[in-house]
Amino acid sequence: MNGNLITRETAADQLSAYLRHELPLAGLVAWAESALMDGEFNPAHPPTIRDVVARIGVADVRALASPGKTANSS
Repeated sequence: MNGNLITRETAADQLSAYLRHELPLAGLVAWAESALMDGEFNPAHPPTIRDVVARIGVADVRALASPGKTANSS
């Protein structure tokens, strides 16, 4: 483990930086992906923090999906 402890504050700081336009979406997504692969989640709240970071990690993918459309719909 590389010693990166991911806490609620860590996730909130990253999201706040994005909302203040200090961090682009790509940077936020890259942080989340890295946190999921290499980070150690705070044992006091692991499922909650991991779920939030996972949703951030796919934030750039959601824009590609069309709501209500599937591969079989015309």
